[in-house]
Amino acid sequence: MPTVSKKGRNMPDSPIRKLVPFAEAAVKKGIEVFHLNIGQPDIKTPNLALEAVKNNDISVLEYGRSEGSESYRNKIAAYYHRNNIFVDAKDIIVTIGGSEALLFALGSITDPGDEIIISEPFYANYIAFSTSADIKIVPIISDIEDNFALPSISDFEKLITPKTRAILICNPGNPTGYSYSKEEMQKLAEIVIKHDIFLIADEVYREFIYDSDEPHQSVLHDFGLENNAIIIDSVSKRYSMCGARIGCLVSKNKEVISTALKFAQARLSPPTFAHIASEAAMETPQSYFDEVIVEYKERRDTLISELNKIDGIKVASPKGAFYSVVELPVDDTDKFAQWLLEHFSLNNQTIMVAPGAGFYSTKGYGTKQVRIAYVLNKESIITSVKILKAGLEKYNSL
Repeated sequence: MPTVSKKGRNMPDSPIRKLVPFAEAAVKKGIEVFHLNIGQPDIKTPNLALEAVKNNDISVLEYGRSEGSESYRNKIAAYYHRNNIFVDAKDIIVTIGGSEALLFALGSITDPGDEIIISEPFYANYIAFSTSADIKIVPIISDIEDNFALPSISDFEKLITPKTRAILICNPGNPTGYSYSKEEMQKLAEIVIKHDIFLIADEVYREFIYDSDEPHQSVLHDFGLENNAIIIDSVSKRYSMCGARIGCLVSKNKEVISTALKFAQARLSPPTFAHIASEAAMETPQSYFDEVIVEYKERRDTLISELNKIDGIKVASPKGAFYSVVELPVDDTDKFAQWLLEHFSLNNQTIMVAPGAGFYSTKGYGTKQVRIAYVLNKESIITSVKILKAGLEKYNSL
């Protein structure tokens, strides 16, 4: 009997999505499930993006340009200029979500067996992307006790080998919500320049910064990384357009862009209607973001305040994005998360969380942690934390 590839066997299950069958079973039993497991905002997509698709008079759905239309890339460049990131349309390749942008980046700068260093916990799909590229993740642990701040540079230096091709960060972070300071970014810049490697920055949550005294620090701000930096970006979170699957790869390094373009050409082009919607979304007024940031800051503060009322837990205080890592007094959060869906409800309601181990590549880490996405309204967050508290009490009494 034919067998699947070793690579296929090594592809991990998603810690975010693997519990979906249990959630669906709970719903079939009449239980309401609050989804804290996935970063799907409930914020409305800008109407002008939706209208651009509804009112389009396309008669033939043609291929687009592999790198995205020039008009859209010019608008993206103008957006970056407003954020003090000075790139041109030629430095941008439009991709099918931020996921494809990262796959293109890894494909462009690594060969099988190469290594990338990532501070963990990290976005779970980084493991899948690295497996697809046949490269090795070299993890460096950040600690909930330190709010998941950047580990020491000396710890990074110990991990750099001749096979190291890049350091990958998510800023602000998924799942931690940590936002790197200018000093931390400067330290990273110095080490990648010293060792002549890349710094890949997943910046899809750039807008979601909640402490005005600590603005977002992009990898392409004034850190001297024109040849070393690669930005991964997406419309998914910024415009609450996760289903559009439109992102981009950005770099001032001409060889990176020309190489990534070959990957883009191999997959032909981004989806046309999603491209149209995303280009229209670029006209979204600043007032939209101002309102969204206020809403998410209130949700963050509500979540942290409510969680801190529960004895025996540790909670990181996110500076950005819309996630928080929470350490729970349980034996194993994989078991606990499944138990909540299969065997527990409060007032016929339960919650779905993302078990923490899936956000680590180091075995044994994160087994007592969960990631909570505060993408629900404040009332639902308060109810969800009450369910969590009651669930912990019940689970630990079994």
